Amino acid sequence: METWVRFSAQSQAKERVFRAAQYACTLLGYTLQKGGAAAQLLTTIKQLEAHLSLSRKLMRLGNSAEALEAAKRAIHLSDCVLRLCITVSHLNRAMYFACDNLLWAGKAGLLPRLDQNKWSQRSFRYYLFALILNLSRDLYEMYGLMERERRSTSAKAHLSGAVENGEFPSATSSCASVFAARLRRQLCLLAAVLRSNPPLLLDTLKNLCDVFIPLDKLGLYATGPGFVGACGLTSSVLSILTVLYPWLKLKP
Repeated sequence: METWVRFSAQSQAKERVFRAAQYACTLLGYTLQKGGAAAQLLTTIKQLEAHLSLSRKLMRLGNSAEALEAAKRAIHLSDCVLRLCITVSHLNRAMYFACDNLLWAGKAGLLPRLDQNKWSQRSFRYYLFALILNLSRDLYEMYGLMERERRSTSAKAHLSGAVENGEFPSATSSCASVFAARLRRQLCLLAAVLRSNPPLLLDTLKNLCDVFIPLDKLGLYATGPGFVGACGLTSSVLSILTVLYPWLKLKP
């Protein structure tokens, strides 16, 4: 019960629930359309999806200020790569939310002459840049953790005498087998790092799912409404998990 109270008390959590419902409607509409559902039912689902999208835009009013504050905090990080990725990502999020607020005003009739298509494209471009930077940060953290794990494993191997007992392949080994062995070790190392760091795993999965949404909307990599709906729903559920269990949120 305490978890649910903490979840409900946070305004961002409600927006994520609406986001999950919106993309669930997208996926449901695509599935029903493929199944030959009635046109009236498909229209109803599309209208519900549009209402959920507009409600989310209303909930995000003022989020630009929060993103700017997050950027101001991130600029003081000691790691230069993290500082660059996180700060610029928050700045892009601030611009994305600003465009989103204008779109809400246009859809609500407050700015009837607003070119909604142009501002929608701009918002998705900022969203895409932010996601690329988030994924770059995830990859950087993975690389650092893998290097630490590799050094730790090498030290243990030296202590146990594993290197002297023929751990490395012989000179007669084929290039293909050597490459396959190295790739297998890298994948095992990556799996071990992600298994021991659930926040990094969830953040990476969430960003990977989200990145297909602006790619599709901008026409850079068309995937279709079904795939977009599945990706949006998955990333929304992962975001809700980080709200319910704050220790799963990647820091800083």
